[in-house]
Amino acid sequence: MSIKILIADDHALLRQGIKRVLNFEDDLEVIGEAEDGQETLARTQMLQPDVLLLDLNMPGVSGLEVARQLKASHSPTKIIALTIHDGDNYVLEMLRNGALGYLLKDVEPATLVRAIHVVNAGQPFIYPTLAERLFGSVHPQGDLEQKAKDLLTETRGERLTAREMDVVGCIAKGYTNADIGKALGVSEKTVKNHMTSIFHKLHVNDRTQALVYVLKNNIISLE
Repeated sequence: MSIKILIADDHALLRQGIKRVLNFEDDLEVIGEAEDGQETLARTQMLQPDVLLLDLNMPGVSGLEVARQLKASHSPTKIIALTIHDGDNYVLEMLRNGALGYLLKDVEPATLVRAIHVVNAGQPFIYPTLAERLFGSVHPQGDLEQKAKDLLTETRGERLTAREMDVVGCIAKGYTNADIGKALGVSEKTVKNHMTSIFHKLHVNDRTQALVYVLKNNIISLE
């Protein structure tokens, strides 16, 4: 079954370019377009896309407000922000307001396609260079280990271990449990155990909540 996609951007040329890229994929189907925020809300409700590619800067209702309203209405559509803004605050606000993905407009076509698949599966995906800046490289004995020793959750009072920090970094990059296992050289069962520990320490229920929490509480340095 194809993943149904709605493209929301006020630039027609960009919409057409994205549509051409996605039409090359057998399991992706662009079912509609919108050029402003109000039209995006209406078409999302009418078409019920699986994934919404959402620009932040649109006439009338902004992309952030679109995300807020869709979250408030419990829309099943999964949101990927597609924007020129690479500031940490933009990423955090979109994640807080229901987006699962965050991409910059110079994204490679293959990364866009991967992000759509990852987000459609209910997992977060952040533009690779942003993820690197926010979370660092995934090295079991690298810089993340020292960061993990220095960082403490202020309101929940428990440290994430170096390996758990590695796992959170992988989550931000859209890795599946199998991908994380390969990146860290551990079994998928071990990854699941790390996930359970992370969720318990942060008092969250899923990957997205964990990602929002570590960003909001600066558990990972935003350099």
